[in-house]
Amino acid sequence: MEWFVGLGIAGLVLLLLSLVFDGILEGVFDGVLDGLFDGLLSLPVIAGFVSMLGFGGAIVLGTTGLGVTGATATGVVAGAGAGWLTWRFSSVLMRDQTDATPRGDDLVGSSGSVVTAIPAEGYGEVLVYLAGQPMKLAAKCSVPVARGAEVWVESVLSATSVAVRPVER
Repeated sequence: MEWFVGLGIAGLVLLLLSLVFDGILEGVFDGVLDGLFDGLLSLPVIAGFVSMLGFGGAIVLGTTGLGVTGATATGVVAGAGAGWLTWRFSSVLMRDQTDATPRGDDLVGSSGSVVTAIPAEGYGEVLVYLAGQPMKLAAKCSVPVARGAEVWVESVLSATSVAVRPVER
């Protein structure tokens, strides 16, 4: 029984190491088995297999009269199931794509409102929205723009400033 519990704990430690060190441990074998098993030998899959082999075998050994051979067979089946589920879950997560990260150039053509009045050829502040998030930026305009006026972003001058023009009504 101690061997099975030890295997279960070793699997959990291996899972913890794979989560903490992410791809570092897998990088050790980089190029050795590339594409051969398509993620089936990743550390989380191996950790799932080993921990279920150990804990499943311990449960069967402690609750039934199957003996060590029956507990090992049951643990292998449970471990294979846990490993397969881990592999499927991780492959689904790896395919998950996120939207492109918004960039400053995405501001060009968007509207905003003046927070601090903009003097001619000087700087004020505008509030614009990028990917639904409000951004307060320094703004420059060739003509004076009053506080509260609506403006269009014409160009991005830096990470914190834009050139604007007033919206004509």
